Amino acid sequence: MCGICGFTGAVDGAADRATLKAMCDAMAHRGPDGEGLYVSDGIALGHRRLSLVDLAGGGQPMVRATGEFESTIATTAISFEHVRGSAAPTSDLDAGSQQHALIQGRWSIVFNGEIYNYRELRAELESLGYGFSTDSDTEVLLVGYIAWAQGVLDRVRGMFAFAIYDADSRELFCARDFFGIKPFYYTFQGGQFIFASEIKSILEHPAYERELNEQALAQYLCFQFSALDETFFKGIFKLPPGHCMRVGLRGDAQIERYWKPGYVHDESRPFAETVDAVDRAMRESVRYHNVADVEVGSFLSSGIDSSYLASCLALENPDIKTFTVGFSEYRGERDEISWARELAERLGVENDAHHISEEEFWEAFPTVQWHMDEPSADPSAVALYFVDKLAARKVKAVLSGEGADELFGGYRIYQAPFANEHVGMVPRPLLRAGSRVLRAAGKRGANYLERASERVEDWYYTNANGAAFSPAERDRLLSAELHRRLDDVPTPQQLTAPCYAEVADLDETARMQHVDLSFWLAGDILLKTDKMAMAHSLESRVPFLDREVFRIAAGVPTLQKVDERQTKLALRQAAERAIPHDWAQKEKLGFPVPLGGWLREDRYHNLVKAAFESETAGRFFDTGELVGMLERHRAGADLSRRIWIVYSFLVWYDVFFESRCKGPLTSARFDAEGQR
Repeated sequence: MCGICGFTGAVDGAADRATLKAMCDAMAHRGPDGEGLYVSDGIALGHRRLSLVDLAGGGQPMVRATGEFESTIATTAISFEHVRGSAAPTSDLDAGSQQHALIQGRWSIVFNGEIYNYRELRAELESLGYGFSTDSDTEVLLVGYIAWAQGVLDRVRGMFAFAIYDADSRELFCARDFFGIKPFYYTFQGGQFIFASEIKSILEHPAYERELNEQALAQYLCFQFSALDETFFKGIFKLPPGHCMRVGLRGDAQIERYWKPGYVHDESRPFAETVDAVDRAMRESVRYHNVADVEVGSFLSSGIDSSYLASCLALENPDIKTFTVGFSEYRGERDEISWARELAERLGVENDAHHISEEEFWEAFPTVQWHMDEPSADPSAVALYFVDKLAARKVKAVLSGEGADELFGGYRIYQAPFANEHVGMVPRPLLRAGSRVLRAAGKRGANYLERASERVEDWYYTNANGAAFSPAERDRLLSAELHRRLDDVPTPQQLTAPCYAEVADLDETARMQHVDLSFWLAGDILLKTDKMAMAHSLESRVPFLDREVFRIAAGVPTLQKVDERQTKLALRQAAERAIPHDWAQKEKLGFPVPLGGWLREDRYHNLVKAAFESETAGRFFDTGELVGMLERHRAGADLSRRIWIVYSFLVWYDVFFESRCKGPLTSARFDAEGQR
């Protein structure tokens, strides 16, 4: 929907207004439809708007004069609106900002996201005597907080990150949605609290001095994403999903978890009833996620998730637009685009598609790292960047299938506990010995025996298992100097242990799902979903990550989700009511990227090798280990994902710490500036 930022300790002066303006400018891509600046005694709030609901009246920051019951109110949108795609004259915007500082009110809000049930909440608030001056969900959220305080979080259905300031108590209340769909970053610097939707916005505040968090690098090598609450920038943190915080103007803060996933498996419910419940919940969620004053489109791949969503949306609006990208050379198989076009024809909906060339992929990669804020080693982020770019040409919001795998058991690794049952009677020491023998002989099956000999908590820490480095491999990879500085780095198992403890009474597959919901989904999947869409001023909506859909999924027992033969059992059956059998039962591919082959080509092999032998690489890694890994891959071993983890970090580090880019950086410009 937009980008938010702000800081405490502000005064109504030119310096703070200039800082706020710079913070907004750094994430202008999140909101090209308008900008709002509000500076009052002690607080500065900024907003970049992507308008989807109440196009005329939903500007922010929004200020409300009173919290009393009243039939008429004074709620003012403090924003400078301009037509999408055209920049407002700087002088006019500065003048507007000065005027905004004169408007005062007790309550003020900046909000990023969508409240899909805002109409029902508005009707309830009106019955309590509250009035409204806009038709926006922002005002409903603000008035809901005035009426119910933190309790508003128990009532909303949507995705959000917001900050509400109460001038009377001189306290800022901030919250992030249940699953972490929308980002919220913050730091404390010299008694000031600074927050934003993107880290690059915080970097514009003069109180923050950028510094690399080396602990984050150590964990990233094992997880392939930023796994800690503290980001790659020392002192900048992420508010965890399902958490809120209260911040006083003196810098004191309290963080509280207001929601956590709860699971009560209904073992007695027949499978057919489960399928009915899933289908009803998904169709209702798609209806809610179609609430907007602009057209909502949908991604469409070859898989079940987006196909199901697009079909449900087509029932709401037969004229929907769908969007697909693919790599035609992937494994010589039928590509995503041909599957999507065939389904689009069956549904009778429009489909725009684009084949991503290898040149486009590599050219866009530095830009992707700039938008991600932290290094992302997920190659599909680049594919997502292109499908978002394609969609943004025609719509302002799209439905996307994130969350289906974590809620309904979509990853093949969730079948591992069933496979392990075949050797369940074999003593664990014998399994470990067999694993060592197979690994020494270079035979298949070593990982299977090793996992079967351990508890799931001992070997599974996210869906990146197997693609990333083990702690021992990481230690060999790090430079000796960095290794000395990183004293007592927690293992991935230590980081995920509290998460496992929350669901100790569930079966192994359900425990794996919960860990992925808490780490993989929030740290990798949803982060790239938000950042790649916002890179093109597009809102990505995720109907699977709806509170009611989760409630249904949380009651489905594992054997109705996953067995040894198939994943997403109940979801596939539900989807067959909307899409053909071949699509509902199709194997999961995600966004398949032919990275392994590219890294064996001279052009890209040499490009990555130069980065691995660079002075920058030598600060953090044993460059001999890096080059050796690259050569083993070229000789036939598939080490592409591990190579990509390191290379992604090096490109990201150049973007943020060496060139200190202020905007998207293409590969060509990156090369021209001598950063590789």
